[in-house]
Amino acid sequence: MKFSEQRYSNMQYRRCGESGVLLPAISLGLWHNFGDVDDVKVYRKTLHTAFDNGITHFDLANNYGPPPGSAEVNFGKILHTDFKAHRDELIISTKAGYTMWPGPYGDWGSKKYLVSSLDQSLKRMKLDYVDIFYHHRPDPNTPLEETMTALDLIVRQGKALYVGISNYRAPEAKKAIAMLRKLGTPCLIHQPKYSMFERWVEGGLLDLLERKGVGCIPFSPLAQGLLTSKYLKGIPKNSRAFKAHGFLQKEAITKERVQQIQQLNELAKQRGQTLAQMALAWLLRDERITSVLVGASSATQLLDSLKCLNNIKFDQVELDAIEMILKES
Repeated sequence: MKFSEQRYSNMQYRRCGESGVLLPAISLGLWHNFGDVDDVKVYRKTLHTAFDNGITHFDLANNYGPPPGSAEVNFGKILHTDFKAHRDELIISTKAGYTMWPGPYGDWGSKKYLVSSLDQSLKRMKLDYVDIFYHHRPDPNTPLEETMTALDLIVRQGKALYVGISNYRAPEAKKAIAMLRKLGTPCLIHQPKYSMFERWVEGGLLDLLERKGVGCIPFSPLAQGLLTSKYLKGIPKNSRAFKAHGFLQKEAITKERVQQIQQLNELAKQRGQTLAQMALAWLLRDERITSVLVGASSATQLLDSLKCLNNIKFDQVELDAIEMILKES
């Protein structure tokens, strides 16, 4: 498979915390659009387009699909047919922490679950190791020491090069980071939910990660599609919010929220960007953000997101205007 020889020329790369790892400013998340219910021709082209444009990081989890596990299987197939000669140019990550199989050992953060889950993920992707393995969410019932020693063990076994955490609030992240450092397997990266509409990380987590030399890679940067042109006029029938299941519910699309989206869209136009591009750029303006995870239902959508890199600078007038809009809720 031949990829563009200029693939690294236009991508921006950022150091991940205090590590030796550089990540692309935009990474591709496989949460949606890569399951057995999706079109292989479409997502294969998306993966090709990503790499052709310098995206070297592909982010998965054990339960991505649907059905759970299918995103890893499908990614693994394309990896071995199309990217076989480029494995060492890629950062491949996966996670465990949500329900994956029945019984007491298929969820949360026990050593039994994490080690077993990664073994399954490696088999699905037909890999000897992943570059980053995350604990996907804190476990209120398993001692944090057990979860962190499991991550340390996985690195020492050679099944992952680095480890990270996801969805950890600042106090628990501080403890996890300290434990991993003491064990000799530093926490490389934290993956929190962060967007213009979800800003809890600004309440101490970003400062903590900066102090401890840990990278940050936000997921859901477009708030499940709210920060796009899709909801400018309400709820379209083909949208996630229109469906009865899923993370984005109709109740979240209030009159006030639609007004905010419309105002932000006008500001984006003034910047020469779409709303989605401005929302991604708004996150990347902060140097504490290593990379931003985007999803893509097509190669065209991914290319549109990548255009955010053309302008990630904001003047104070723009930032103040955004704050005013976001406070109107």
